[in-house]
Amino acid sequence: MVTSRAAQPAQGLALVPALLGLVRFAHTVFALPFALAGAFLARMEVPAVSRIGWILLAMAGARSLAMALNRLIDAEIDARNPRTASRELPAGRLTRTHVAWFCAASLAALVIAVAQLPRVTWYLWPVPVALFVLYPYAKRVTWACHLLLGVTIGIAPMGGWLAVTGDFALAPVLLWAAVAAWIAGFDVIYALLDLEFDRAHGIHSVPARFGPRRELAITRALHAATVALLALAGFAAGAGAPYVAGVAVCGAVLLYENALVAKGGEDRLKAAFGVANGVLAVVFFAFVVLEVALS
Repeated sequence: MVTSRAAQPAQGLALVPALLGLVRFAHTVFALPFALAGAFLARMEVPAVSRIGWILLAMAGARSLAMALNRLIDAEIDARNPRTASRELPAGRLTRTHVAWFCAASLAALVIAVAQLPRVTWYLWPVPVALFVLYPYAKRVTWACHLLLGVTIGIAPMGGWLAVTGDFALAPVLLWAAVAAWIAGFDVIYALLDLEFDRAHGIHSVPARFGPRRELAITRALHAATVALLALAGFAAGAGAPYVAGVAVCGAVLLYENALVAKGGEDRLKAAFGVANGVLAVVFFAFVVLEVALS
C-alpha cells in the first residue's frame, strides 16, 4: 500500500485544476450529449435556452458529484493500485475535506437546477444520487458492477427528456437502456487495465471473473444491444432517416472500438475507452440535432 505522499495539498486557485482532474472533466463528453439528445427528442425541437442551461447545470452537478464520491470512496483502493496511485486523493494533491466540500457544492448545483425544472425531476433527483453512492461499493461484491454503472449513467437521456416534458415515455426508457448497455460494455473494456490488480485484491469485474476472452464476447453482446436499443428508441420517438443514419454511424464506431480491443495492448484499450466512446456520444447528438432540424 502507498503510505507516502509526494505532493502537498492544493490551495487557492490551484484547487481548480486539481478538482477538474479529480472528476476527469473531459469525460463529461460521454453522458452530456445523451442528456441533450433526450431533451431534443422529447418534443422534436430545440428546447428554450434557459431550459438547456438548467439541464447543463444539473448534469455538471450530477456528474461532478458522482466522480467525486467515487474517488472519495475508492481512495484506499486507488492508493494500492499503481495505475491509480497518482490520482489527486492518493497522491495528496487534494484532501478528503476538499473532496467532501466539492461533493456538497456539486449536490447544491444539482438541487438548484432541478428546482427550476418540472416537478418530477425534483422528486427523482435522490435516485441517481443513491446510485452514485452504491456504485463504488458494487465492485467489492459483484462482477455485475459494470451494469450498475451503466444504469447510473444511462439515466442521462431520461433526465433530459423529463426536464423538457415532465412525463415518462417509452423512447427515453429505451435510450436509458441503450446508454446503460454502452457504458457497461466500455467499462468492461476499461477493467482490463486492472485485471491482475483486481484478481490480486479481490476487486470484482467481468475480466477478473471470466477472463479476457469471455470479456470480449460480453462487451460485443452489450454493444450489439446498444445499437438495437438506440434504433428502437428512435422508432418510439418517431425519428426519421437522419436518426437512423446516426445509429448506423454509432454502430460503426462500436465495431471499430471492439476491433481495437481485440488487438490488445494498453494504448489500444485507452484509445477504445477515451477516443472512440467520446466520438460516439458526439456523433449521436449531432445526428439528433440534424433530425430535429429537418423534422
